[in-house]
Amino acid sequence: MKLNMDVREPVRWLEWAKQIQAIAQTGITYTADVYDQERYEQLRELSVEIMEQYTNVNDSKLTELFASERGYATPKVDVRGVIFRGEDEILLVREKKEGVWSLPGGWADIGFSPSEIAVKEVHEESGYEVKPLQLLAVLDNHKHNPPGPYQAYKMFISCEITGGQAKIGIETSGVQFFKENDLPKLSQDRNTDAQIHMMFQLKRQPEQIPLFD
Repeated sequence: MKLNMDVREPVRWLEWAKQIQAIAQTGITYTADVYDQERYEQLRELSVEIMEQYTNVNDSKLTELFASERGYATPKVDVRGVIFRGEDEILLVREKKEGVWSLPGGWADIGFSPSEIAVKEVHEESGYEVKPLQLLAVLDNHKHNPPGPYQAYKMFISCEITGGQAKIGIETSGVQFFKENDLPKLSQDRNTDAQIHMMFQLKRQPEQIPLFD
């Protein structure tokens, strides 16, 4: 089911900065002209300065992030495992660094399919072994999450527990099921309250699956 909404107020300067960074990254990769290389580097520095004004990431961290990016600039892929217990509880993990909660998941790794990433991340972050069942939604973080340095497509994959037990991982400090009306403080960059409610809605109304931007 196609989504026709943008729940975020657009921050045009930030979006322009991301586009400038993408142009700079692609140019740095493919240009053979040393003068063009310098110009693209200047564009990247400009995008960092603009982004610093709109995000919580400092200048040095942004420079480090973008300097490590190579090749043609494309959106990243973030995969989240969605596991329900009964009709009214969903599995969340607490992020060790920030102390806030999210669906288990993370950036897609090379060599893994989306469903394999979901299985891997759920096990690493929660201790549970799961079987992927269905793609629930593909959302553009530009339209649903707070402003950040990257554009990402967020894939939400329904999974069923087949084994294991609740166990914290290297990046997590808590594993727990929560009711929809009693959610903890969430990591808004990873998944918003609205996205968690969306997962419950899809469980109640499976005819809407999959949702996508």
